[in-house]
Amino acid sequence: MNGSAAATGSASCRFAHYFVVCGVDTDTGLEPDDVAAECFEQSPIRRSFKSKILVRYPESTERNPFNKDAVNMLCMPRGLAFRTQADSLEPQFHSFTVATDDGTRSYGFVHTFYEEVTNAQITTAMQTLYQMHHVEHHSSSSASSSSSSSSSSSASSPSTSSMDSLVSSLDESDAESLAGVSPCLGCAGSFDPARDTLYVSKALCLLTPLPFLQAARQFLSQLHQAVTSHTAPPLPLESYIHNILYEVPLPPPGRSLRFHGVQGPIVCQRPGPGELPLGDYPLGEAFSLLGVDNMVQLLTCVLLEMQVLLYSQDYQRLMTVAEGVTTLLFPFQWQNIYLPILPAPLHHLLDAPVPFLMGIQRRDGAQRSTLHLPHEANLCFVDIDNHCVNAPEDLPSFPDQTELIQELSEVLLRFGLPPQGGVNTKPATTTPPCLSSLVLEDLMEDRRNGNLGGEELAVLERLQALARRCGGGKTTDGGKTLDRVFEEEEEELRSAKMNIQLREVLAGRFAAMFGRYEDFVIHSAPDLDSWLSNREGTFSFDKGSFLSVQPATHLHFLSRFLETAMFSSFVDGKVISRWADREPLQQLFDSRVERERLYDTDEEDSHNCRYIKCTMLFESAQAIERRMLKADHTAIHPHLLDMRIGQGRHQQGYFPNLQADVLAQGHSTNKWSSRVTASRRTDSKRSTTTETSGLDNEQRQKHTFGRKNLHQSKLLDHSLLAVTETHREFVDGLLSECRLKTKRMLMERMGKESVELGQGEANITGLQENTLIHGLCDLLERTWGHGLQLKQGKSALWSHLLHYQATQGKMEAPAESSVSTGLDQRTLDDGTLLLKASLLQDMRFIQTMSEGLSEVGQARAWIHLALEKKMLSQHLKELLTNQELLRQLYKSHAFLLCEEEREQFLFHLLSLNTVDYLCFTRVFTSISIPYRVVIMPMKKLSIAMTTVSPWVCVSGELGDSGVRQIPKNTQEIYFQCRNLGRLSTLQLGQENSGLLAKCLIDSVMVYNEITGHTYKFPCGRWLGKGVGDGSLERVLIGQLVSPAGEEDAGRWTGTPPELASPPQSVRTVLGSLGGRSRMMSVEVQEDMREAANNLVKHFHKPEQERGNLTVLLCGDGGLVLSLEKFLLHGFKSNRLFQRNVFVWDFVEKAVVSMETADQMGDLRGSTEREAPSCDSLCHYVNAINASPRNIGKEGKFQLLVCLGVRDRLLSQWLPLLAGCPLTVRTYEEGALLRDRAAVHSLSRVLHTLHEFAVTLETALVKGVDL
Repeated sequence: MNGSAAATGSASCRFAHYFVVCGVDTDTGLEPDDVAAECFEQSPIRRSFKSKILVRYPESTERNPFNKDAVNMLCMPRGLAFRTQADSLEPQFHSFTVATDDGTRSYGFVHTFYEEVTNAQITTAMQTLYQMHHVEHHSSSSASSSSSSSSSSSASSPSTSSMDSLVSSLDESDAESLAGVSPCLGCAGSFDPARDTLYVSKALCLLTPLPFLQAARQFLSQLHQAVTSHTAPPLPLESYIHNILYEVPLPPPGRSLRFHGVQGPIVCQRPGPGELPLGDYPLGEAFSLLGVDNMVQLLTCVLLEMQVLLYSQDYQRLMTVAEGVTTLLFPFQWQNIYLPILPAPLHHLLDAPVPFLMGIQRRDGAQRSTLHLPHEANLCFVDIDNHCVNAPEDLPSFPDQTELIQELSEVLLRFGLPPQGGVNTKPATTTPPCLSSLVLEDLMEDRRNGNLGGEELAVLERLQALARRCGGGKTTDGGKTLDRVFEEEEEELRSAKMNIQLREVLAGRFAAMFGRYEDFVIHSAPDLDSWLSNREGTFSFDKGSFLSVQPATHLHFLSRFLETAMFSSFVDGKVISRWADREPLQQLFDSRVERERLYDTDEEDSHNCRYIKCTMLFESAQAIERRMLKADHTAIHPHLLDMRIGQGRHQQGYFPNLQADVLAQGHSTNKWSSRVTASRRTDSKRSTTTETSGLDNEQRQKHTFGRKNLHQSKLLDHSLLAVTETHREFVDGLLSECRLKTKRMLMERMGKESVELGQGEANITGLQENTLIHGLCDLLERTWGHGLQLKQGKSALWSHLLHYQATQGKMEAPAESSVSTGLDQRTLDDGTLLLKASLLQDMRFIQTMSEGLSEVGQARAWIHLALEKKMLSQHLKELLTNQELLRQLYKSHAFLLCEEEREQFLFHLLSLNTVDYLCFTRVFTSISIPYRVVIMPMKKLSIAMTTVSPWVCVSGELGDSGVRQIPKNTQEIYFQCRNLGRLSTLQLGQENSGLLAKCLIDSVMVYNEITGHTYKFPCGRWLGKGVGDGSLERVLIGQLVSPAGEEDAGRWTGTPPELASPPQSVRTVLGSLGGRSRMMSVEVQEDMREAANNLVKHFHKPEQERGNLTVLLCGDGGLVLSLEKFLLHGFKSNRLFQRNVFVWDFVEKAVVSMETADQMGDLRGSTEREAPSCDSLCHYVNAINASPRNIGKEGKFQLLVCLGVRDRLLSQWLPLLAGCPLTVRTYEEGALLRDRAAVHSLSRVLHTLHEFAVTLETALVKGVDL
C-alpha cells in the first residue's frame, strides 16, 4: 500500500539539507589557487583557480550548520578547471563526507559539468594569461638556445603576486599590447578566443544526512540533463529543487520512498531496525578495483587503526573504497581522522601523527615516489588505480582469513564478479535512467510498485519486443529505450543485494569473534559520573581473560585490535548503557548476537571453533529487493511555485540563476503541501529520533566529547590560525598518548610480576606486553614523523638516527682511536673488538645484524634494545640534544621542537626503567650475541683457582653455548654465539681430577654485552675430588640481577628475581640436624606443597608464558630442595654417614638393600604393584651412577628427582623408600618419612604432576642413558 509523504517540518526529517552551486565568481574574476602548488610553466588552461559558492539553499538549517569553506573545497577539490572545445567536456560525479565534532556525518553529492564562459572579463583574462605564458615560454627557449649559462636566470616563472596583479588590474590596453603575440595553433593547452570556445567547471551539490548515493546521483544528473536538453523541462528547475529540499522526507526505517526528478521517478530505501545500517556505496566496485585479498588486507589495517592513505585519479573511487571499507566495520566505528577526499589546502594533514583514513588525488602521470609522506612505518598505501595495497610490516592476518576470503569470493562469483579484482569499473559519468515519454514513466512506476499483473507484464514485454524490432533500441534525445531502463534497474537491484550480502559476511565474522564479549565487560563504577572521572585509571574490559579463550591463530590480531580506539569506544558504549540508552549499532549487534545464541545449541570449545558461514545472506537480500521493487511511500510531486513572470526561463547549456525568493524558505501556498498526515509527521520524527538516539542524550554527549581529541570542524579549516591550533592539538594528543601507554605498560608488567609471585592468575600477559611494545614503537614513529621535512627511507625515527650518526661519526672517530686499553674496550675469543655501549654503538650493532631488516625493522629493533637496556629515554634525550639538526629536519610546528612537551614525553618514557623487559632478546632470536663469563671464587680461597682448569656451558630458553674452556690462570672468558634467550642454567666443571685441583666457588656471573643484562649463578660449594660431595661438575640455576651490581639486585627493578641455586648455608643446616635445630614438620610439608603447586600453575599458563621449568625444579624453593628437606627431616644422626649428610647416600643404600632382598627372595611377598616401582628405582639409580659425568651426590639426587617427575615415577618411589627396612634404623620415630599419613599425602601431591608433559633441559640429563 502506497502512501504520500512530505517533509515540511523540521530539517532533520528531510531527505536533503542543502542545495549548493559552486563555480566561477564573475565579480571577483580569476584568482589563482596558490595552495594547489600548480606549476606556472603549465598553460593557464591547465591551471586551477579558486572556486566560490555561488548560491546555497536554504541559508541554514536547524542542527546542521553550513561549513562554507569546507563544502567549497570538497565540491571542487582542485578548484576551477577551464577547457576548450578540443578537450573532453564529459560531466563528472563524486561525493564527499563532512563530519561534525560529535561524530555525525553529512554526505555531499556533486555533479560537475562544463559551462561556456559568457563573461568577457573572464575570457579576456584567460587570453592575457595565455599570451603572457607564451611570451615567457618563448623567451626561455630563446635564452636557453643562445646561452646555457643565462637560461637559469631568464627562465624563471612568474610569481603568484604578479599573476594576481595582472588579473586584478587587467584593462584593454594590456590586452592590446599582447595581442601581437601569435599563439601556438594546435598546441595542447593553447587558447585563442577567435578560434576557441572557453568552458569552465560548475558543480551542483546536494547535502544529505544519509548516504543516498544512487538517488542523489540520479536527481543531480537529471537536473543537468534538463539544462542541456533542447526542450525546456515541464516545470522550472526551482520547482524540483524546492521539492527535494522541503517536500521530500527521509524514508521511514524499513520502507522505501519514491520522489520525482526532472526526467522521471527516483526510488530510495532505508533499512529496518533489525538490518545493517544504510550503505549505498557499491561494495562490488571496491572489490572489483582491489580484489578480495587486498580488501581483506585493507580492512585489517583499518581495524588496527593504522594510517591508511588512498590514492586515485578519480575522486569517486576514493569515496567508494573508503565508505566501502568503513561499512564493513559493523558493529565498530572509525574513531579517527576520516577524509576520503583531501583537498590540496589540507595536505598538511598528511603530517598528522594519529591514525587516519584519507585519500588524495593522483595527478596526471604522478607516482607514489613524488609524494612527501612523513609517516610510512605504519602506513597502508592503497593505489586504487593500480589495484595495489602496500600494508605495513608485521601485519597480522585477519582471523580465519582464508575461509573469509573464500566466502566473500563465493558472493562475488554469484553476482558475476571475479574475486581477484583488477577490473576497471564504469566511469563516474554514467547517466541514470530517464524515460522518453510520460506513458513509459507510468508503466515503469506501475511495474515498480507491483501494480502490473501477469497479463499486463506479458503485454509490456510484447511492447518492448515490438519497440526493439521497430528501432526502439536507438537512444532518443533525452530518453532511453525500455530495455536499457530495465537493465539499469536490475543493475541497481543487483548492486544493492551484493552490498548487503558482502556486509553480512563480515558482520557474521564479528558476531562469531565477539559473540560473548559481554562476559568480559567490567562494570566497576557505581554511576556514570564516577566512571567518567576515573576512566583512565579503570579497565572496562578483561582483555587477558578474553584472549585466553580465543584460538591461538587469532591472538596476534585480537591482541592488537583490543588496544584500538574503536574497540574501546564500543566497550565504553556497553558500560554507559547501564545509565543511558544504547547506541543503535550496539543495540543491533547485541540483538543479533542474542538471536545467534538462541539458535546455537552446539557448545564448542572456543579454542577450536570451526568456521561457520553466514546464514542471513538471502534473507537480507530479499528485504532489500522487496523495498526496491515496490515503493512504500510517494513524496509530493514537484509543482509550480509562486514565481514572477519571466523567472525560470530555460536557456540550453546554461544553469539558470535560481530565484532566491522561492528557494530560501520551505513554506508554500500550494494545495498539495498539506497532504501529509499527522501520523506520517509523527513517524518521521520518531524515525529521526531512533537514528540519532544517544547523540541527544546529555550523558552520552559528555562521554562523546570526552573521548574526541580532535575537532573535526577545525580539520577542514585551512586558515593559518586553524592549522596552528590543529597541530597544537596533535602535540597535546601525542603527549597524552605517551602518558597513557607508559602507564598501561607499567601496570601490565607489574601485573605479570604479581602472577610470578603467586598473587595473581595466569594470563596472556606476554602477548599483551608484545602488543603494547609494538604500540610504543608506533607512537615513537608517529611522534618523530610529525612535522618532518627531511627523511631517509620509510622510518622517521631511523632517519633521524642516521642523520645523528652522520653528524657524530667524525667527532667520535678520534676519541675511539685514542683508546687502547681500559674497561671500555674488550676482546672476544674470536678477536672481535667490543666497545662500551652507547646510542651509536647500539645503532652499529643493529646495522650489523644479519636479519635483513628494513628501515622500519631497524628502528623497532633499536627501540626494543634500548627498552631492554633501560636506556630508551636516555638515548632519545641524547638524540634530541642536537638542536641544529632538529631545526634542519623539522618544521616549526613539530612535536620535537616543543621543548616542554618533549621533556614530559621523555619523563614518561623514563618510568619504563622501573621494570625489566626482555623484548629484544625474545624477538630477535637468531642474532649473534657476545657474552662474558666470570667465575667468582670465595675471596679467602681465590688462589686455589690456579690449580684448576674450569669450563662452562651456558644454557637459555633458545639453546646452549656449548662447552667453553676458560684459559688457565684466568677467571673469565669472552665468547660470541647465537642468542641464548633468557639464561636459565650453567654447567660448571673442571678437567683436572687431581686431589689438589679443587676450589670453593661462590658464584658465576654471565654478562650479555649487548643488552647489558647480568645473570648470577650462585654455587657456594666445592668443585673437586675429596672435598664436599666430590663433584667435578655442577649445574647452577641463574637469576637476572641489576647491571649495577649483584649486591643491589632487586633494588633497581620491580621484577622479582628468579629462584637461584640453593645456597650452601641451607645445606649446612640440613646436614647438621640435631634436636634443637630440627626443622618443623609443618614447614617442610608446606614447602613441599608450595613447590608442587608452582609446577601446576606453570603448566596451566599458556605455553608462551610458562617461563623456565628448571628454576621450579632445581632452584631455591624448587621441588628438589623441598624433597631433600623432607627426606632429611628426623634423621637420627650423622655417624652412619661420617661428617656430611647427603640424601643420595641414603638412596644408594636403600637401593642396595632392595636389590639384596630381591636376590635373597625377601621381596617375593611384596605386592605385584610395588615390584615394577622397585625395579624402576634401582634401574634409575644405577644408570645415574654409571653416567660418565662426575656431578657429585647432590647433582645425582637432583637428576633422580627430575627424571622421576618427567617419567611420572616419583610418587611411586617415595612409599618404597618409606617402607624400606633401612628407614627405621636411619630415621627417628617422628620423622616425616616414617609418618604414613605424611608420605601418603606427599605421594598424592606428586601424583598431580602426572597429567603434565615435562621436558627437561639437556644440561640436566646429559650423559644418562635411560
